[in-house]
Amino acid sequence: MTDKNILDICVGGIWRAGRGEAYASLYPATGQAIAHLRAANLDDVDEAVSAADHAFRHSGWAQKHPHERAQVLYRVAQIIRDRAEELAQTQRLDNGKPITETRALVASAAATFQFYAAACETLEDCLTPMRGDCLTMSVHEPMGVIAAITPWNSPIASEAQKLAPALAAGNAVIIKPAEITPLMALELAAICVQAGVPAGMVSVLPGKGSVLGDALVRHPLVRRVSFTGGTGTGKQIARLAADKMMPVSMELGGKSPTMVLADADIEHAVNGVLYGIFSSSGESCIAGSRLFVARPLYAEFLDRLATAAQRLRVGDPADPATQMGPLISEAHRATVERYVALALSEGGTIRTGGKRPEGSGVDQGYFYTPTIIENLGNSSRTCQEEIFGPVLVAMPFDDEDALIEQANDSVYALAAGIWTRDYKKAWRIGRQVQAGTVWINTYKQFSISTPFGGWRDSGLGREKGRLGIHQYMEQKSIYWGMNAQPLPWADHGSGPDEGQR
Repeated sequence: MTDKNILDICVGGIWRAGRGEAYASLYPATGQAIAHLRAANLDDVDEAVSAADHAFRHSGWAQKHPHERAQVLYRVAQIIRDRAEELAQTQRLDNGKPITETRALVASAAATFQFYAAACETLEDCLTPMRGDCLTMSVHEPMGVIAAITPWNSPIASEAQKLAPALAAGNAVIIKPAEITPLMALELAAICVQAGVPAGMVSVLPGKGSVLGDALVRHPLVRRVSFTGGTGTGKQIARLAADKMMPVSMELGGKSPTMVLADADIEHAVNGVLYGIFSSSGESCIAGSRLFVARPLYAEFLDRLATAAQRLRVGDPADPATQMGPLISEAHRATVERYVALALSEGGTIRTGGKRPEGSGVDQGYFYTPTIIENLGNSSRTCQEEIFGPVLVAMPFDDEDALIEQANDSVYALAAGIWTRDYKKAWRIGRQVQAGTVWINTYKQFSISTPFGGWRDSGLGREKGRLGIHQYMEQKSIYWGMNAQPLPWADHGSGPDEGQR
């Protein structure tokens, strides 16, 4: 530490204070500062990118055999597991999620590094079918400097899902964490160094995305951007990337439909709908925030759902019994409250929630009660705009065609949930609904082995999956001449298409 009161950041392999403005990271449950740091500035961006490019070219990381890189990534996974409780507590302080959830996020991060270590050392290139006198093959090579811009709602998991495959592919990575949740990215960078990732291969630049993220996207040495966050910011990044002809991966917003059919197992569906919208306090891109229930089941289902929502435990994130912690900030809670007011102005009624909780332990932080709103149409702004909070809009439906039409009536297409005992109907609706992920009789379950991403305004590209490494690699074709005689064109004047197949 350069100053015992200022947290160091990682710039080009050097741990020091940033050159930008000082700010505090706040604990959302109390509003109290948990860390002080100086943000990175534009000079730090240039230094980090230049160091990353130099490390990519000269550290030897990109030239290591895949199994050698894998050994380091396995060590990263083990260090995360060895420090699991400490990291989970830090993640709790960083963004206010309940400790049971942050423990799961830390375990997920370790599993991500383990998975991409295994994928790295087993990833195969291929020989392509010969169609002439050339042996043909397709290979993949690292790109160079990757900018990973991550959100505040699940930092350690989001950062691992970008950092692990990018490192596995042989790249250098600069993490731009959300300004208000910088701690987990810094922890991951330190763990990477401890595990043996060369200096300069990982940097962490906390600060304002509008300044640092913009500079990273524009920087000529940054070869790819992987972004998770809001759709508006994602579109701006895409416009900037287009000027560089630079590929991007984007996981953006959502307004995901959850569909409860008349034959659904009510207990399973109630629990699944509650988990889908109210876990993480609704601060989740895949939150099931639009609920469609078959009309014959609607009254009974909403009664049970509202009763169960009222029993959810909102409170201290340090308590393992807590199910919902605070929202990320006072400003974000105010945004959620404005949306609830908008719902009322549009003719909606509050079935439960719609207010701040009362009592000791929740009066200092940014808490909000689980909220269910009825009597709105799918075309209302409340149903069309992402709220990113614990607000569910419930609507009845009459037939399958109307259900699918409404479910797909959104600029977003990230996720969807279907609750039914009829496997044929589940398959039919699952194929017709437009979404990157469809859950059937479950919700918000993930596997690092399964690709994840969205359609339309919900994103571009895919994260996760064995081939997720290829998002961070360039594909190259190699032709190896096997002809016994020289190419005939120069001697015989053959046409320009000679030899093409």
